[in-house]
Amino acid sequence: MSQPSSSASDTAPAQESSSTSFAATTVANYLAELGAKVPAPGGGAVAALHAAQGAALVAMVARYTTRAKDADNRPVVDRVIAAADAARERALALADADAAAFTAVGAAYKLPKATEDEAAARTSAIHAALREAARVPSAVVDEADEVLSLAAELFPIGNPNVVTDIGAAADACHAAAASSQLNIEINVASLPAADGDRFAPVLLRIEELTARADALHADVVRAVRG
Repeated sequence: MSQPSSSASDTAPAQESSSTSFAATTVANYLAELGAKVPAPGGGAVAALHAAQGAALVAMVARYTTRAKDADNRPVVDRVIAAADAARERALALADADAAAFTAVGAAYKLPKATEDEAAARTSAIHAALREAARVPSAVVDEADEVLSLAAELFPIGNPNVVTDIGAAADACHAAAASSQLNIEINVASLPAADGDRFAPVLLRIEELTARADALHADVVRAVRG
């Protein structure tokens, strides 16, 4: 999700985005909306769905690691399944939250500013909307971080027949975090410094997270090559 320019939001009426939740839509409809000239969904929703897909991949690998030969690892596998399923649902909800946050930013920029009081109220509303618009991708980073940790934990014990899906999950987490960075950065750029500073830790964590994701991808490649 990127911030609309004030000139565009003040002068050009945006098309309405869909109110259908991501959990209820089809992939085809989602992609059609993503490619349409509408304000949402955008990159923020894509980031959240990357995290959701990563979680689903981890859960799938774990479910394929419930063979008789995996009995000793079953407590870990069951925990990973439960945690990955929960992360998938949270990430899916964050895709909806991102679309709502972007809509709120656009609405704030359209508020009247003819008087001093109106201008002050508009600025306050814009800052509140931007903080929420930065908070949502920050939460996506949290989900990507957890999913990546689950993938790394599962990698040594997971069913080797689906090990490449661990690598795909790591890639999805990398994409979720890197895309979230863009959305945090653009919203923080228009906030007062004190507000922006609160997002500095998550921006630093993204660098560490993407490095871990790349390392796990490399580990999977080595496992595949033998």
